[in-house]
Amino acid sequence: MRGGAAPWRFNAIGTAWCIETQAEVPPPVGERVAALIAAFDRDWSRFRDDSMVLALALRGGERPAPPDAQAMLDLYAEVSDATSGAVNPLVGGSLERLGYDRTYSLGTGSLQAAEPLPAPDWRELLHWGDGILRLDAPAVIDVGALGKGRLVDLVLAELVGAVPGGVVVDAGGDIAAHRMPQRIALEHPYDPTRAIGVVELADGALCASAVNRRAWAPGLHHVLDARTGIPVDTVAATWAQAPTAVRADAAATALFFDGGPELAHRWRVPWVRMLTDGRVQWSPGNEAELFV
Repeated sequence: MRGGAAPWRFNAIGTAWCIETQAEVPPPVGERVAALIAAFDRDWSRFRDDSMVLALALRGGERPAPPDAQAMLDLYAEVSDATSGAVNPLVGGSLERLGYDRTYSLGTGSLQAAEPLPAPDWRELLHWGDGILRLDAPAVIDVGALGKGRLVDLVLAELVGAVPGGVVVDAGGDIAAHRMPQRIALEHPYDPTRAIGVVELADGALCASAVNRRAWAPGLHHVLDARTGIPVDTVAATWAQAPTAVRADAAATALFFDGGPELAHRWRVPWVRMLTDGRVQWSPGNEAELFV
């Protein structure tokens, strides 16, 4: 991989990346970015045969915690509490039963395969701290609710200071900018040729989530209520803006559920969401330009 004044494009962790910099990225810096992404994927991808997540899914037990475990799982706990457990990192098993599994057998699942979590509170099974990550029983960890935002932040931090001038990191719609103001369209979830509004982003992050991005059959997509194992059907798309991509990503996921707007308010995160009936909602004082 390489970067420079021209956009630096590549695929990683199952999505398309575009990194824009105002100066050439030195080869050693590009190599560090590649290694950082590879290490994160090796730790957290449930699609890799050699990942820590797969080892825990097969056998449970205890492992040395990856560097990002504490920060991500602490944030998961906060989002889980705000949404009454609708968002949590043990949703991976439900996604696999519905067909979004390691072999991408998309289309073979059905809503009849949906199952709730094996424990009322995911923290009864998953434990972290003191450099250890432990699952008391086999379960599938999926950090998709905020993991991509975390990785965007890590990549941005690697580039800022090592590359003169501004930097923008875009990983499949999770965007973080440093000293490069952006004007970003909010893509209509049912018509990618249209936008429902525009956001001005200076320094900070904007993250989006939509039910059309990873959908593989009628009624089946990647945004599940972890309490039931069933995809949500009331919200079609969300956008959240925050100082960091991990917090914007977490807020964008929470906004699919009751409690999400209240969490965003506590975090002072401006947001927009579109419901499946076509209505658009937004946070008070939001400065997004909305075409409604």
